[in-house]
Amino acid sequence: MTLQLFAHPFSSYCQKVLIVLYENHTPFQFRQLGPDQPETQAEFERLWPIKRMPILMDGATPVIESTVIIEHLDLHHPGPRRFVPDDSKAALDVRFMDRYFDNYVMAPQMKVVFNALRSVEQRDPYGVAESRRLLDTSYAWLDARMKGRQWASGDQFSLADCAAAPALFYADWTHPIPESWTHLHAYRRRLLAWPSFARAVNEARKYRSFFPLGAPDRD
Repeated sequence: MTLQLFAHPFSSYCQKVLIVLYENHTPFQFRQLGPDQPETQAEFERLWPIKRMPILMDGATPVIESTVIIEHLDLHHPGPRRFVPDDSKAALDVRFMDRYFDNYVMAPQMKVVFNALRSVEQRDPYGVAESRRLLDTSYAWLDARMKGRQWASGDQFSLADCAAAPALFYADWTHPIPESWTHLHAYRRRLLAWPSFARAVNEARKYRSFFPLGAPDRD
């Protein structure tokens, strides 16, 4: 049975999963979410009342959360590239970096973005300032981490880089990475050039007007 991915092309967490599907040429049906697809949206909400995308349907089984989806694909629909190493010690570092990008880059940048979507009287300037401080700290740590590295964990593109790609892509739009962090900038450029992520970025290009802070004229 064909895999079904309930997702939107412009979503960072959906792009994280699309990288894996594209990388291994895994057959799947893209079930796009949004107001123009009310039946698909209603089905998605029945499957997952929390209403956070993406969801992968593997037959009758819903697989929820981007990291879990990627590990599920690695286990049950493996392709030429594996995204979590078999070696337990190496796998721990990959998983750590996946959580780092989700929690300390993706999460704070999304807080800034979601704040911009609120009405003025509901905005949280303290929370935004706190998120920007966390991004500054995260960028500094990552720049040191990436010195002498090609990928976030080990010498192969992995789950960690799937998390890094959309996280750093949107974070640099939201809170620009200082030019002095040259190792981090170089890593972001490598991610943007990676074919499976480049495809996801290009497919989402027409939705850039959705970005409430104003998508920069680059990338």
